[in-house]
Amino acid sequence: MKKKSNFTKKYIKAFTFLGLFLLAASLNAQEKKWTLEECVYYALENNISIKLAKNTLLSNNQDVLAAKGQFLPSVGAGVTQSLSLGQSEIYPGAFVDRTFHSTSVGVSLSQTIFDGFANTYAYKQSKLTRETNELELNRIKDDISLNVVNAYLNVLFNKENLETAQAQYEFSKKQLNQVQDLVDAGVQPRANIYDAEATLSRDEQQVTLSENSVNLALLSLSQLLQVPFKDFNVEDVEVENPSAELLYKSIEPILDYAVANRNEIKVAEKNIESSKLSTKIAEGGYLPSLTFGYGYNSGANFSNLISYNSFFEQLNDNRGHSFSLSLSIPIFSRFANKTSVAKSVIQEDNSLLNLQQAKLDLETNIQSAFTDAQAAFKAFEAAKKTLASQELAFANSKERFDIGAMTSYDLEQARVQLINAESSLINAKYDFIFKTKVLDFYLGKPLTN
Repeated sequence: MKKKSNFTKKYIKAFTFLGLFLLAASLNAQEKKWTLEECVYYALENNISIKLAKNTLLSNNQDVLAAKGQFLPSVGAGVTQSLSLGQSEIYPGAFVDRTFHSTSVGVSLSQTIFDGFANTYAYKQSKLTRETNELELNRIKDDISLNVVNAYLNVLFNKENLETAQAQYEFSKKQLNQVQDLVDAGVQPRANIYDAEATLSRDEQQVTLSENSVNLALLSLSQLLQVPFKDFNVEDVEVENPSAELLYKSIEPILDYAVANRNEIKVAEKNIESSKLSTKIAEGGYLPSLTFGYGYNSGANFSNLISYNSFFEQLNDNRGHSFSLSLSIPIFSRFANKTSVAKSVIQEDNSLLNLQQAKLDLETNIQSAFTDAQAAFKAFEAAKKTLASQELAFANSKERFDIGAMTSYDLEQARVQLINAESSLINAKYDFIFKTKVLDFYLGKPLTN
């Protein structure tokens, strides 16, 4: 009985320990908050578009291997076995049943000696395609990183708005208590209580709306990362007010760096190289091709009417070698070569135009980002001044209200203006930070700094 009791206690301890461990793991998972670096890293490792681009590179590797294989000879082997049954006339008027077996074996080799350099250009083009898709993968990673940073900043923006709404709600609660005391003291009319209660209700509603905005921002980020929304949260980061140092003084260094280093420009340049190789491949159709061939053949026969050597003896006796050299000279291809070259030249011209367009688009985007950043900084500076003025105005209104020189309606108007100024400053701050991040993006700087 005592052994059974000890056995039960051991299991109880084990299950208790396991339960505490699982509970701790669950709490840790719920408390997990993602940093910006973790969000960007996770997106780069798990995003479906990136995985598809990586699979494209794997396919490109196989294309390069196949193009390299075209320089090697093709080798094939074959075995043929036939059986013939029927009557055979051995001399006039005399027929006998005849069974005839025939076996033939052979090995063939074919090697292209010259094909107008088509294989050489095709091999170069396959490697160029792989390099182009590597650049395209980097472009996709850049875009996803920027989107993650934007979504992350949007979460922080809405969280800061929520803090402001909660602070206003707490202020309204204190204001209601203060008005209640003033009314009880006969300093203010009871109608002011109703105004204060209405203000508190509006602030409570604003807190609810702000909480919903935070959840929507978190949902958007979790969907971008492709992780479950349940218990998803980000690390609370204190974003300090940005300074003018974040603003770039000149756009030229950004443009120069972007044109020289941006992946979309490099992709367009690689496409030009590829189109030129396509033209060379097409022009190769005008050139002759030379192919070398080799064959080894042997065979063995058996019949019920004739005696033959053994199978392997016949294979040895009947073996033979063949060599061939084939020269093909194109004379008239029904305009196939001509049209192929003409279309390739047109594609070359299109590739050049695409490069020009890519540079124009990049310059336009950078010009817009630079202008937006300057405008965002001015808006941020103006929002700071407006908030400072509204804080002084509200403090003055509060003093006048406390001594009965201002109605609750006028105080509420001053408070609304203060709330609007606070919201405008938060919006201007995050807008300016993101606009500078965009410029950092074009300069190749890390977005997580």
